[in-house]
Amino acid sequence: MQKSSLPVSTATNSNILTTSEFHASVLNLSPAVAVFDCDGTLWSGDAGSGFMTWTIRHGLLSRHAIDQLDARYRGYLSGQVSELAICGEMVQIYQGLRDSEMRAAAAEFFAASIERNIFPEMLTLVRQLQSRGTEIWAVSSTCDWVIEEGMRRFDIAPERILSARVAIANGVVTNQLLDVPTDEGKVASLARVGLTAPDVVFGNSVHDAAMLSIARRAFPVNPSPDLLTRSAEKNWPVYYPASVAPAHS
Repeated sequence: MQKSSLPVSTATNSNILTTSEFHASVLNLSPAVAVFDCDGTLWSGDAGSGFMTWTIRHGLLSRHAIDQLDARYRGYLSGQVSELAICGEMVQIYQGLRDSEMRAAAAEFFAASIERNIFPEMLTLVRQLQSRGTEIWAVSSTCDWVIEEGMRRFDIAPERILSARVAIANGVVTNQLLDVPTDEGKVASLARVGLTAPDVVFGNSVHDAAMLSIARRAFPVNPSPDLLTRSAEKNWPVYYPASVAPAHS
């Protein structure tokens, strides 16, 4: 998840890849393992905060839970609550609901609000990599219900998804955090499944920078202003899908 940032048209980086250059650069590496962030990288927008808003609007949360989460989210936007904390709390808030209910909600939300925002260029790349036998992983600080639903569109199995999640007990959501992959936590989550140096990594925000840094080749996609600055420092070429391309690119 990321806070609102400067419009993408303000980005400055002379090393911007076209779609054909981007696809060729990735495929020519013949990667055995590819790791993708999700929100902002595979699709536009923030599915994490979007799902939170959607569940509030559809009455999944109590008034008390809504007020509690609203206060914490305002603290996050003002810099008083960390990215790690808010991403965890945005999953824990559903404590007491049934896992099946959350999965049904995520399916409805993704189909209605996110599916149309999938970058076709990224879907094509994932398909090309899969056809060549590349092992694909998705890593996200958004909740597992939403990310697993989204990854159905990319044919990425739940076993290859690392996302924010809590323990489920007898079909009921608990507040026991199991993972919150963000910042260095994304590197830690990958290390736990034996991936310490993936061949290629794709991400869009500064919260992906640590994960991008461990890759054989890093590919910032639709980078936020902070990640764009980091990309220039690291000499990472960047890529913008057509729907979010800066006016000057």
